[in-house]
Amino acid sequence: MNTFTKSALALAAGVSLAIAAPLAAMAHVSIDPGQAEPGDFALITVRVPNESETEKTNRVEVTLPTGTPFTSVRFVPVPGWDAELVRSELPEPVMVGEGEITEAVTSIIWTAQAGSELGDGALLLLPISLGPIPDVGSVVLTTEQTYTDGSVVSWSGTEEGAEKPAPVLFINDEPVGHHDAEETDDSHGDDDASESDHDEANNFSDPVARGLGIAGLVAGLGAVVVAFAFRRPITK
Repeated sequence: MNTFTKSALALAAGVSLAIAAPLAAMAHVSIDPGQAEPGDFALITVRVPNESETEKTNRVEVTLPTGTPFTSVRFVPVPGWDAELVRSELPEPVMVGEGEITEAVTSIIWTAQAGSELGDGALLLLPISLGPIPDVGSVVLTTEQTYTDGSVVSWSGTEEGAEKPAPVLFINDEPVGHHDAEETDDSHGDDDASESDHDEANNFSDPVARGLGIAGLVAGLGAVVVAFAFRRPITK
């Protein structure tokens, strides 16, 4: 193996390690979109990746808030998975609009049918409708992911950099990773900032697309390295 080939292989290894970290960080339960307007009815998708190489995901439970409950909760049927809306009595009565409620849907449970468990490398998409959205900063949707061996992963971290972060629906608060665009023109600054914010929010909320793009980059680089590593020496 010549010096150039060794350098190319070393470069490929370095790039793969650099990319592995962000890909691993994206492998967590999340919701899309991650932002909603107060008073609206939001259709969001809970995205659940399977992180185990040996076990499968067979149960997912999303906990809904009791302090600011949703009066309307609906799920979109997912083939191979049974869904259950769990209604509970609230810790204390809550005023919603002009009325007071004492109970609400406090969690949604999805259970896999036999043969439909989520395997290694798979992604489960669970659409739900929530509303009206409360006029608060954000809502934490703690999620428990259960595997076929009985182990449970609690996606409940709310501190910055949490190892198992909880999905968060941002309402009045600014989403994590969001940056305001700078105004560059007095007459069009606000419009430009809005478009920039919208684009950034879309990019931030689509880690799967970014992951696929990065994976393609790694594959392309690998092909180049292999081509150089096994090229025939030029003979005179």
